[in-house]
Amino acid sequence: MIRFILFLVFILLEISNPLYAERIKDIAAVAGIRSNQLVGYGLVVGLDGSGDSSASFTDDSMRNMLEELGISLPPGAKLPISNVAAVSLSASLPPFAKAGQKIDVNVSSIGNSKNLRGGTLLMAPLKGADGQIYAMAQGNLIVIGMNASTADGSSVTVNIPTGGRIPNGATVEREVANSFADGSGYITLNLYRADFTTAHRLAESINDTMGLGTAEAIDATSVKVHAPKKLSQKVSYLSMLENLTFFPGTAPARIVVNPRTGTVIIGQNVVVQPAVVSHGTLIVTITYDPEISQPAAFAGGRTTVVPTFDIDAQIDNKKAFVFNLGVTLGEVVRAINNIGATPAELVAILEALKAAGSLNAELIII
Repeated sequence: MIRFILFLVFILLEISNPLYAERIKDIAAVAGIRSNQLVGYGLVVGLDGSGDSSASFTDDSMRNMLEELGISLPPGAKLPISNVAAVSLSASLPPFAKAGQKIDVNVSSIGNSKNLRGGTLLMAPLKGADGQIYAMAQGNLIVIGMNASTADGSSVTVNIPTGGRIPNGATVEREVANSFADGSGYITLNLYRADFTTAHRLAESINDTMGLGTAEAIDATSVKVHAPKKLSQKVSYLSMLENLTFFPGTAPARIVVNPRTGTVIIGQNVVVQPAVVSHGTLIVTITYDPEISQPAAFAGGRTTVVPTFDIDAQIDNKKAFVFNLGVTLGEVVRAINNIGATPAELVAILEALKAAGSLNAELIII
């Protein structure tokens, strides 16, 4: 049986006592300031016979475009569309984008075109969710993929040749209003990851710097902050605010496993309780043996209980690995890896530990 090598990665998602503070701008965003998605439809021309061959909507689009340009076609005339491809367009309109600025455009074939390499997108509108035109796109495509075929039907394809990109391929024609300039006397900061502790500490950090009552945590995601109503003052105020640093809350215990690659990512807060797991010929044993620490007489110390963990992993050849004085999930995975378990067996063991209540962490399989 092929033995997979498990690639074990230990990553500290967030530690209980952070060694450094984080800026507000790195973990939160101002509500109402966001990008907007744009979509459109267009024609790519100049293809070397790799365009749409039987798409009726491509033919209709070509006819409509030619008529708009004042070119009349006789009834029933058949257009050669092998050098033309109908495409969908998508772009992201960043916040505060002004008319005349450029944005990138993604282009994808929606017909049976084989390759968009060498094509040029004709002028096409990009619309928002409200149906309004916010940008106009046009330009030469950059296509990373390619394909080639022979007369006997053999072909080779590298990446995806039916999709491309036009850097700075669209010009913004309309600005999108946002709530930043609404004249209100407050702003709302939304955390990228909802956490009550982080929201509370964020509000405390702002109050410590700006004054008591400046900020208030609304829920696990939002913190409401009083701000100047005048726009120029609000900009400088927010600039100072987003660079404040504080210690966010710790992330919940979490394990991420990719059985296809054998990658295991373990947060430091993951705790393994005593358990015994038997998976086929593989047996993993975790034991807990508390020891009493008794100070000497008149030493002024206190009697404490020192936890001692043992871990034992065995396979049919009776090979065992023992770790004393505390056990982490990383040591469990390392022991399983050393005896040649497959990624699927590792996932099964982790799921069994969680089902038994010995693994108090969120297990994510990707």
